[in-house]
Formats: sequence, structure tokens, C-alpha cells
Amino acid sequence: MLDPAQIHARAIVIDGHADTPQRFVDEGWSFDDALGAGMLNLETARAGNLAAEFFAIWVDPREWRGRMAHRTLQLIDGVYEQLRRHPSAMCLGRSAEDVRRAHRERRFCVLLGIEGGHSIEADLGLLRIYHRLGVRYMTLTWSNTNEWADSSGDLDDPTVAHHGGLSGFGREVVLEMNRLGMMVDISHVADSTFWDVLETSQRPVIASHSSARALTDVPRNLSDEQLRAVADQHGVVMVNFYPSFIDARWRAGWSATQAQRERLYQAAAKEYQERGEPLPYHVLLSIDRAFYAEHLQDKLPLAPLSALVDHIDHVARVAGIDHVGLGSDFDGFPIAPQGLSSAAGLPGITAALVERGYDAEQLTRLLGGNLLRVLEEVQRGTE
Repeated sequence: MLDPAQIHARAIVIDGHADTPQRFVDEGWSFDDALGAGMLNLETARAGNLAAEFFAIWVDPREWRGRMAHRTLQLIDGVYEQLRRHPSAMCLGRSAEDVRRAHRERRFCVLLGIEGGHSIEADLGLLRIYHRLGVRYMTLTWSNTNEWADSSGDLDDPTVAHHGGLSGFGREVVLEMNRLGMMVDISHVADSTFWDVLETSQRPVIASHSSARALTDVPRNLSDEQLRAVADQHGVVMVNFYPSFIDARWRAGWSATQAQRERLYQAAAKEYQERGEPLPYHVLLSIDRAFYAEHLQDKLPLAPLSALVDHIDHVARVAGIDHVGLGSDFDGFPIAPQGLSSAAGLPGITAALVERGYDAEQLTRLLGGNLLRVLEEVQRGTE
């Protein structure tokens, strides 16, 4: 009989997306500190056998308008400072072999991914600089359409100028990422952008944190046709843990309170606006957590772990076992599914998948092997 704990312990577990770098910069928090309100630290990574993490370098486009590159570099520096302070526990990964070496040395491997193409300020030179600093994927858009690619997050906004997918410059960005050996990430993009990317890219693409639209019908998730298309290009889809993307019941209940929470956000933002400072994202997360605890905890139970496993299973069945992975989005949302309040809960996913019939070889690929394969293929002949 398969032992899920042994399977998980032997795998190189890689997560495709966590928003932890903001904590380093905005909260003065260290990766070896107590977890606090977060979802990922050194202790929980070890408890969950998380070998490597793509730290998302995400710049809020509203709060940092006109200073996108400044904030991007500030967040990258925040990660580098953690690496400097904890050299025996952490290291920077630039390749699949770096990840494997770190795993052998029992060091947590940090990988870098930019979330949102607005960080390059429509400048290929900045893209190349970020690559030299270790960035190994870029999510082409966040929830905002930028100068060269449409997002799924604002297609209904008539005030936003859209491109019908990728602009000509957007295609140049994709090809330059191919040349550099930087993975092209299609999470967050509009469907039109998705198809333009697959037509343009000469290397496999990834979805660093996207779930299945067939199960939870939101634009941020991928349709079955898109899942198959990523697989056809030898890419990988890493499933997002955010309850609003994996549980329609939870999404409906949470969305119904949006207007109430928006008023709380605006009240909190006023203090920062008066000082001319950007509103830190952890303030919004704190508001959401407090709101949930006070108003929703009894009415809206946590999304079950089974909802997440349903999405992982669906992607594996539609795209194939070689094209699925984990993309938690830890520290990027306020309320986690049951059993996944931190990275320490990751073995529970493996146990649930064993119950559904997955074997050790399949799980080794799903938990990290697939992403390592794509990273190697994207970098082949470029470095």
C-alpha cells in the first residue's frame, strides 16, 4: 500500500507562486520569524517538505503608478536581503539544477517570478535586467491590462484601452523571454492574450497559479480547451489554492460582501493617502481576515480541501499528469482552504491524491517534476 507521507517526503516539492516578498519589505518580517498572519515561512516550508518556492514580485499598479520598476527592484532586494541573512538555510535558484542541488544540501531554494508585465514599463531593457537578477518567469499581466497585453481582470471596464490580446510589442516581449530562457506565464491574462501567446511563443508556457474554469467558472481560471493547448506545447498549469477560484459556493458568499469590505479598504487607505504613501497589501489582508472572523465564519465555512483536489485532478485528467503542478498563491489571499492555512499542510494534498488513485511516480511529477522539466526546456540552449 502506498504511504503518502513517504511519497511526499521523497519528492522535490515546488510551489509556483507565493506573494511573501511584500512581507519582507512592508512588514520588516524575516523568513525565519514566527509565521504570524502569513502562510509561508522557513518553519512551515520544512514541515510541508516544500523544497522550492517561486516568490512573486508583484507591484500594485494603482499604488505604485509611475514607480513600477522602483517597487519591482525594492521587492527583489527584499528577497536578496533574506538570502544574505540566511545563507545556510536559503539560496537563490536560477535553473532546475540549482533546485536539485539545494534539495541535496537541504537548503530552501528561492526562485523569482514577476507578477504583472507592467513591471517592465514597456522596456525590454528592464526585462533583461530582471532576468540577470534571477527572475525566471513573468506573468504577462496581473488583473490590469498593461501597455501591451490584455488582462482577464478588466475586460468589462470601458475606460481601459484594450489590444485584442497581445500588441505587436507584446509579441516582442514573449519572444525576448523565449530568447532569455524566462518562462512565459499566462495566469491572469485575457483569453485573447492566451491564444496570441501560444501562437507566438517558441517555448513551453506556464500558468503559475490558475485553476479549472470547468469547475469554477471565473475568467482567472483556464478552460479545458486552454488546458489541452498548454499541454500540447509541453507546458504546465499550477493550480491556485484561493477559495474563490476553486469553490463556487465560497466565491458567491465572499463576493456578496465586497461592497462592505470596499468601504473598510477606503477608510484604511485614507491615512496612507494623507501621508502620500502607498497602501500596503497586508493592510487589506488584515481587514479581510478580521471581517471574515466577525461576520462570516459561521455562515461561510472554509472551502474544503477536496475542492482544491478536484481542480488538481481535473487539470491532470484533461491536460495530462505531465502538465499539472501546485501554484498556491500563499500570502496573496486572506482565507485559505481547510487544512492549508500554511505550507505545513501540503502533505495533505498528496494524501488526498493517493486516495484518488495517483501513484508515487505521478505524484513526483505533479509535486515538482513537471515544473523542473519545463524550466529546463525553456532554458535549453539559452544559458
